[in-house]
Amino acid sequence: MISLRARLVRFMSREYFKRVGPDSDVAELRKSWDEIAGRLKVAPGVRLREASVGGVRCEWLLPAGCDESKVLLYLHGGAYLLGSARTHRRMVSFIAKAAGMRALLPDYRLAPEHPFPAALEDAIAVFSSLLAAEIPPQNIAIGGDSAGGGLAMATLMSARDAAEPMPAAACLLSPWLDLACEGETVESRGGLDPWFRAADMPEIVRRYCDPKDIRNPLVSPVYGDAFGMPPTLIQVGDHEILLSDSTRMTDRISAAGGEVLLQVWPGMWHVWQYFIGQMPESRRAIDQIGKFLQTKVGA
Repeated sequence: MISLRARLVRFMSREYFKRVGPDSDVAELRKSWDEIAGRLKVAPGVRLREASVGGVRCEWLLPAGCDESKVLLYLHGGAYLLGSARTHRRMVSFIAKAAGMRALLPDYRLAPEHPFPAALEDAIAVFSSLLAAEIPPQNIAIGGDSAGGGLAMATLMSARDAAEPMPAAACLLSPWLDLACEGETVESRGGLDPWFRAADMPEIVRRYCDPKDIRNPLVSPVYGDAFGMPPTLIQVGDHEILLSDSTRMTDRISAAGGEVLLQVWPGMWHVWQYFIGQMPESRRAIDQIGKFLQTKVGA
């Protein structure tokens, strides 16, 4: 059974998402989320530093006493339409602190002003710049939540196909990996998911990419070849309509001979880790992400 705090957070966030739909004003949603997130503090002992990496505005998150030779490149979620380093710095600061390494949060370009492949180009530019700065690939991990999780996987596939070195590890939180929304949990979890409605997804997708690209593996990585992926941790809630994205990606990585750890959390919803400090399940999930990154990157 999930905690009382988790039930309260679930109820409050569900009520919020009832007022948000695919026809909501994107500019207003961005402004609102940034304002709310701006009032949230980062983890104790974590410093912020702005930077430009690969021509992309970024934020460094530096936990006190961390191993600065190790880097987590983290790509925020928000359906490719919303989100920023500002909205995600709190959650990522706790991940960086748990892992004992610094984290880099890029403000990649957002749709609909900048549709596919703009976000992917930015993510690749940042990753390539880390390698060009002579940070060994074995000292780099890549992660992301929701759309950022899909973007992280697309970045890995692009790097592999360009014969660039793979990072040491990947961590994906409720990744959105199938923009065609063909997984069976789109229907089977429809009555459980407190946030998302399957009927809303096509309009969101339309703002990000051309319909002809919807099964392009760099848009929907679940349709791509998963060979050569680094050790990957996937955390997903059992009540998500996107659960099948994670289970299918796990199967593809395993079939390609890769190492993948799938954690399906009972009773949890999309990116519950975001509510760190408000419910114990978030803390436990982030602790496990930290341990995974310590093991694979050696921070």
